[in-house]
Amino acid sequence: MRQGEASRGAFLIRSGAVQARVALPGGGTLTVAEFRDGDMFGEMALIERGVCSATVVAHSNVDAWFVGRDDFRALVASREIAALEIQRTITRTLADKLRALNERLREYPAVEDRPATGPLPASDPLAGGPRSRRASFDWKAYLPVLPFFEGFDAGDMDELAATGKVLELPRGAWIFAAGLSADACYVVLRGAVEIFTRNGVKDRRVAIAGPGELVGFVALLRGAAHGGNARAREACCLLEIPRAAFVEIYNGASGATVSLHHAIHRSLMRSIARTNTQLTRLISHARLSAAANQAAELEAALHGQLWRAEAAG
Repeated sequence: MRQGEASRGAFLIRSGAVQARVALPGGGTLTVAEFRDGDMFGEMALIERGVCSATVVAHSNVDAWFVGRDDFRALVASREIAALEIQRTITRTLADKLRALNERLREYPAVEDRPATGPLPASDPLAGGPRSRRASFDWKAYLPVLPFFEGFDAGDMDELAATGKVLELPRGAWIFAAGLSADACYVVLRGAVEIFTRNGVKDRRVAIAGPGELVGFVALLRGAAHGGNARAREACCLLEIPRAAFVEIYNGASGATVSLHHAIHRSLMRSIARTNTQLTRLISHARLSAAANQAAELEAALHGQLWRAEAAG
């Protein structure tokens, strides 16, 4: 792989070792990752087109397999069980990396930090709240125009929507909090949800999720508690998909399974892009403040992903 080239697929090392290096703006290179027997790299290329953000070179004699993106996508489209399971493994790996990156970012002060407001909920803030198949508007007719459901056919959309119920929440209402059990994920149908982290007495906004975005799904993919916090930025309407129903479709082999996989990948890519934007800002701040060691650590975290989204157009 060469830095700046279009990504083509993933590599799985049977034996040997490779190093990933990035060219630094001021000259020279930085080693950001090493991979050995049994490691895979470039896996993000299997689920999304992009550009190699590092050059990977053999550090010894290497015996490896290459999996091309187009071949892999064809297997997924035909619902090959092995391809779907590999895709789920890649997705879980990306979710783990996203969580690790976000936790690392919390260690560094940022201009987005603001004083924390109010205590975090100690239990599920939505427990016992009203849920319905109806809302104050025809939410089912609205689904086809939402980005989350791009690529779903009518049957797949109905299958997923039928598993959930609708919540209508006022501004400021809590949806979930870090450390609490992840019992569902949520598609924003109307309004906006603020996702943020808390580090001591400081809150940091991670994202504002608007209509058509999925929130709370990373914890379900990882089988872990929520890593962040979410509350209604404004009055909002959410489609709540319970964990059991989400897992059943996600781990299946139906058309709805393939559509859900693609929707989750788009959601993951948006989340990773937001995290990388924060990383880039922190790197710029570290350079301006002459914190060379901090800048190098953050650059290693950014480029160690070996992939970035392909430029639009």
